[in-house]
Amino acid sequence: MSQKNKLSLSVQYPDARLKETVTRADLRRWVQAALFAPAELTIRFVDAEEGRTLNREYRGKDYATNVLTFAYTEDEDSEVTQADIILCTDVLQREADEQKKTVQAHAAHLVVHGVLHAQGYDHETDEEAAEMEGLEIEILASLGEANPYAT
Repeated sequence: MSQKNKLSLSVQYPDARLKETVTRADLRRWVQAALFAPAELTIRFVDAEEGRTLNREYRGKDYATNVLTFAYTEDEDSEVTQADIILCTDVLQREADEQKKTVQAHAAHLVVHGVLHAQGYDHETDEEAAEMEGLEIEILASLGEANPYAT
C-alpha cells in the first residue's frame, strides 16, 4: 500500500456530470493508495440506466448500484491486476447526499472499495467484511479521508 505500484489507468466519463468534480488525478491517487500490485484498470462513470443494465445482466439484480467491479485477475498469482470499475453517478451523488458527505469523499471510498474487489477482496462473510472494511478505513485515512463506516 505504501509503495507505488505500476498503474495503467483508463478513465471514461460517458456520464460526464462528475468529470470536473472527480478528476483523473483524484482517481489515480485513490487507486494508487489501494494497490498492492501493478494494475491495469478502467474506471467508468455511468448513469442509472447503464448501471442498472450492468447490475441486472451480470449480477441478476435489477437496480443501479454505486460501484461494480469486473475483476479479470483475482488470484494472488497474477502479476498484474486487471479490472473494470463502474461508478454510477446517480447513486454516488444520492448516497453522498444521504450520508452528508462530499461527492469527492464518497467517490474516494467507492474507488478504494472497487480496487480492493479487483484484487480479490470481498465481503461475503463477516470475517471478509471486517478485513475489507479495515483496509478501506486505513487506506482512506492515508488519503486524509474520514472513516466511511463511522456513524
